[in-house]
Amino acid sequence: MSEPATEHVPIIDIRAFFEGDDAKRRLVAHTFGRAFEESGFLALIGHGIPEPLIDEAYGAAKEFFELPLNEKMQYALPKREMNRGYLPTGIETVARTLEAETPPDLCEALVFGSLFQEERLAPDSVNPVRNLWPLQPPGLSQAVRDYFWQADGLVRTLYRIAALALDLPEGHFDPYFVSHHSTLRFVNYPDQPEEPLPGQLRYGAHHDYGGLTLVRGDAAPGGLQVCARDGSWHDVPIIPQSFIVNVGDLMSRWTNNRWRSTLHRVINPPRELTRGTQRLSIVLFNRPDDGAEISCLPTCIDARHPALYPPVSAGAFAQAKMERSATSPN
Repeated sequence: MSEPATEHVPIIDIRAFFEGDDAKRRLVAHTFGRAFEESGFLALIGHGIPEPLIDEAYGAAKEFFELPLNEKMQYALPKREMNRGYLPTGIETVARTLEAETPPDLCEALVFGSLFQEERLAPDSVNPVRNLWPLQPPGLSQAVRDYFWQADGLVRTLYRIAALALDLPEGHFDPYFVSHHSTLRFVNYPDQPEEPLPGQLRYGAHHDYGGLTLVRGDAAPGGLQVCARDGSWHDVPIIPQSFIVNVGDLMSRWTNNRWRSTLHRVINPPRELTRGTQRLSIVLFNRPDDGAEISCLPTCIDARHPALYPPVSAGAFAQAKMERSATSPN
């Protein structure tokens, strides 16, 4: 049964951070930080990203996933790389990051690495950050680019809010995100005419790996759930014109566990609904630059709360997580 959005996923309006005075901006930061301490998730409104731009990206991605599999496979890399290209169903099992053995996740994805890094490359260079751009539908490339820059800019604003929430200077996190290390993933959860295998979900229970995650989903049956401290699962309602934002493992580590990296999953639709349950989510995963050293923040450590973790490289930490989620080495 669904819980109200404010029960496990607080609604935070950040409009005053853009328009208000210093006191109002700090109040936004306070409520933002409290949500991450208590829940690790929040529903973000007042973000300023135009709805038509979001609709363009959503519609283009939906058209891509409707293409025949052989056409989509043209954009799948021959080696397993989770950070770009088309990922067909069966290629990922995220529950493995928690040492859980489950069948592969029931979803497919189209993934784009950092556009900031790609645009800095020479046109003829060969580089792991170069993206694969589908030719169909025709408007997909521009829609993805427009969405990426808006969402990436919003996430960078969220880190400035986060800094104030953690009693740090507003620009504290800026040097850690010079390369805009965001990965944009369009995730399609198809209808399920065949019953899933035991333990198989649209997306298995997991924690995100990096800093902050920005999610735009729809209201189709079989959606996102968060795990409360008592181990119970609760639906994440879709609030109109909102994004879901959550804390990843690296951000939780950075705050010395002051902010929660909350276990979450995407469940299957009810078995009586075998049609009309297709779900599409647009997910922006963000993490610090690969070479950044992540040590517990000074404002999250005191005599009663010593540092729980040694310093770690942001890139190495994320790569290890992605490798564990792979269903097979091929």
